[in-house]
Amino acid sequence: METLRHIVLFVHLVGFAVLFGAWAVQAFGGKREIVKLMHIGVTIAAVAGLALAAPWGLPEGAEMNYAKIGTKLVILLIIGAFLGIGQARQRKSGQVPTALFWGIGLLTLVNAGIAVIW
Repeated sequence: METLRHIVLFVHLVGFAVLFGAWAVQAFGGKREIVKLMHIGVTIAAVAGLALAAPWGLPEGAEMNYAKIGTKLVILLIIGAFLGIGQARQRKSGQVPTALFWGIGLLTLVNAGIAVIW
């Protein structure tokens, strides 16, 4: 069971990498637009993260840090909202608002930082 949990953690990290990688390519490639790959990355990270939040496959005596899980979930929902709002604005006006675009990258890094440091 622990091996399965490690596989789900790996998939979660891949989701983060897809989201942040797609964002970084857009941020430093000059276009600064929201692409479908960002939505795919946040979906993979969300589904795998929710699976990790379930108390299965934990070593004996380990406890879940629900404050950390809740904080990461709220940030993930904000990232998803930024992606949705940015995508809608991009369709309407042809560009993503700068604050939304940079907020996606910053919050993605904050979420990863919380996972590692907390």
